[in-house]
Amino acid sequence: MSITYFRPRDRFDFAKDTLDIGNPVSWKRSHFLKLFFKRVFALNEDRQEEFYQHHLTYYLENHADGTEEIFFKNLWELIERQLKVLLGKNIYDKDHVQNERQIKQLKNFTTVLISHDRWNVHKSNDAMIAQQDAEIYALKQQVTDLTAELKEARQWDGYIIIRDGQALAVLDLCLQMQELQATDGKELFITPAQNTWAKMISKYFREVDEANTSQVKEIKIDKLRYYLRGLDPKNPLKRENEIPEKHKLYTINRVKKRK
Repeated sequence: MSITYFRPRDRFDFAKDTLDIGNPVSWKRSHFLKLFFKRVFALNEDRQEEFYQHHLTYYLENHADGTEEIFFKNLWELIERQLKVLLGKNIYDKDHVQNERQIKQLKNFTTVLISHDRWNVHKSNDAMIAQQDAEIYALKQQVTDLTAELKEARQWDGYIIIRDGQALAVLDLCLQMQELQATDGKELFITPAQNTWAKMISKYFREVDEANTSQVKEIKIDKLRYYLRGLDPKNPLKRENEIPEKHKLYTINRVKKRK
């Protein structure tokens, strides 16, 4: 795209809020694209419309046979081409964070441009392909993020081992915790789903295998659920099947307030 479409920066113009293209001292015309996108990427979103109008006015004033359609088509092609370049970069690229930021900026700019597109330039095949590429890129990014989250979730740090066959003692402690109160006097744990205790113990705890003390075994969830049936809504420690007394080894008490 010719530099004549855009207003060049005046020499020794050191204004920080300028919309003109170029350096304040001197620059080569061959560096136009680099300087153009440097200006575009430095724009705040609320100045993108101003940028469009600023350079459109310059173009029309300096080209007697120029039209907004010609200016728009050339600008759109420039933005669309750069967006394709960025979308084609590997998500593991060392400049990935910067690429993501620039993609977002160009997408916002295309939204501004589309509001001026009375000629449906953005509905061309290339534009549709670019839009599809952007959607595919976003989906790939989502898959990458979800894969990383899944990998992290699957990382296993091992189990908490319960000795002496006292899995039910741990369950009893969990049930006692339901009676604990927070500082405001309300329950500390809100546990409408009682089976959550059984799932937690079965998933994260193991008990020593009495038949082979060098091994651990799974704590069957059904064994734990048996003691969670028939909850008394007035007393969470009372239920249809009571935990045997021999497993009620510990009591949780609140610490007395210190003076």
